[in-house]
Amino acid sequence: MISETKIAIPIMQKNTEDIINTANDYIKKGADLLELRIDGIVNADSNTIKEIIGEIAFPIIATNRSKDEGGSFVGSERERIDILKSCCGLKYVEYIDIELQTDSCLRNYILGKCEDVGVKTIISFHDFEKTPPVDDLLEIVKKERSLGDVAKIAVMPKNLEDTISVLAIMSRCENTIAISMGELGSYTRVMASKFNAPITFATGGDVTAPGQIDIETMKLMLNMDLMDHDDLLEDI
Repeated sequence: MISETKIAIPIMQKNTEDIINTANDYIKKGADLLELRIDGIVNADSNTIKEIIGEIAFPIIATNRSKDEGGSFVGSERERIDILKSCCGLKYVEYIDIELQTDSCLRNYILGKCEDVGVKTIISFHDFEKTPPVDDLLEIVKKERSLGDVAKIAVMPKNLEDTISVLAIMSRCENTIAISMGELGSYTRVMASKFNAPITFATGGDVTAPGQIDIETMKLMLNMDLMDHDDLLEDI
């Protein structure tokens, strides 16, 4: 059975030429979506981003990640959100990624724009230090789902049990991307398809998050019958 989980590949290049060349390479390798990491672009502004997205002409997740959640954006929070807001309504932008912990006024500001133009939103949460308890993760996802179309959590495991907690989230929550980072949790990126997660993330070359799997391997593994879904649920 062919997986319906889309594979997104982040692009973290610094200049327009490298971004376009990288995007074309990832498209040829079979990406379903490209995550344009605006925070990785040197001197990013709204006009530059619009030109890049138009040139790529492929489904995009627009992300402008804050430093607090592992990103590289160096301007003010208002500048960060304004640049991200300028992506709303652009052709080829399928999703806007907004961090759950963004200031509520700024978050509502961009969510309102996304709703007005009909672009889907991913509300994301990252913890690079630990994996919170399952009940805490469920509360985070519940809040994310109340705000946007897709919930996303990416957390760092300290042991195998932590990775099982992430599988538990995927088993209980619809329209949710749940990732256990690092080498220990890399298998959760593949198991996303077994729980009908809308999106998982791979790499086309440059690793932008610990534990990412290259797209060639990901495409093969997503379409393998690794384990029966009911058996997975019994173990969680």
